[in-house]
Amino acid sequence: MLHVNGGMGNTSYANNSRLQREIISMTCSIAKEALTNFYNQHIPTSITIADLGCSSGQNTLMLVSYLIKQVEEIRQKLHQRLPLEYQIFLNDLHGNDFNAVFTSLPRFLEDLGTQIGGDFGPCFFNGVPGSFYARLFPTKSVHFFHSSSSLHWLSRVPVGIENNKGNIYIGSTSPKSVGEAYYKQFQKDFSMFLKCRAEELVMGGGMVLTLVGRTSEDPSKSGGYYIWELLGLALNTMVAEGIVEEKKADSFNIPYYIPSPKEVEAEVVKEGSFILNQLKASSINLNHTVHKTEEESSTPLINNSLADATDYDFAKCIQSVSEPLLIRHFGEAIMDELFIRHRNIVAGCMAKHRIMECINLTISLTKKIS
Repeated sequence: MLHVNGGMGNTSYANNSRLQREIISMTCSIAKEALTNFYNQHIPTSITIADLGCSSGQNTLMLVSYLIKQVEEIRQKLHQRLPLEYQIFLNDLHGNDFNAVFTSLPRFLEDLGTQIGGDFGPCFFNGVPGSFYARLFPTKSVHFFHSSSSLHWLSRVPVGIENNKGNIYIGSTSPKSVGEAYYKQFQKDFSMFLKCRAEELVMGGGMVLTLVGRTSEDPSKSGGYYIWELLGLALNTMVAEGIVEEKKADSFNIPYYIPSPKEVEAEVVKEGSFILNQLKASSINLNHTVHKTEEESSTPLINNSLADATDYDFAKCIQSVSEPLLIRHFGEAIMDELFIRHRNIVAGCMAKHRIMECINLTISLTKKIS
């Protein structure tokens, strides 16, 4: 039952998801293009949009607001007078803080109506708890799917990685079989995701998906060092001091996979239901020092950085998404100490100007018309 830290506390996802918000901002134009193309081709009288892995906090409704405003701009240019009805589905696992999302809706709709004005049509919101690795909606009922910072989470920890000693993900010391097991689980999950969404989308419907990725074909060089190896290092210091049992630590692995563009494209082609319109990599610099250029990578990169380091805490971001998983395995007693150590390790890396970046893959897909 994976979920982020709910509520509005100091380590909540709502207050520590600036990185994810930056990712949404960077990829809004791709979502806009996909939804615009669909609307211009079909001119629907109502439109159904589903956000998968919506989480909670201000990011949850950010993309929805943007897309609705874009559609209304198109309608104004076409001089359409009858209001369009919007049906919005917000999906996440059952443990998600849906109450916080629903509480924010009245203010959100009021602000959206003020920004759009005129004949802005009714907007119906629905919460949909459940795994996006299974069916969530009726056949051919959704026009557009969006998902950001979610699909790198797997449906389960891969089978057969008991030999991943000293690591909580694919690390530089992980046996080759561990990387293979993670990749096999990603293939299974992503293929099922595509199959389910193909059944739920109308013909010609679209999807824009953004997930953490890598530009190297070697999964041990994925950038996961910054995301998970630094947390693993903090955990290992507690094992060395006898605070955490070694056997307990060795049995913990993160259900997370960072794919390459080739791996993503291969699953899209193999599943066969979608046209791949775009597959782009974007790079967010986490320590504000170096921007990788397009010429330095075989995969085109959109470059960006977190603009203001003073109010961004990467360590708290990791805590907000991983703490519930860690509590489930280790209990709450060690959490404060673990994340103090993790925060110090992250700060040490940044102080040494070690390049820390987050690579994201954004995929735009259209369901084939059979």
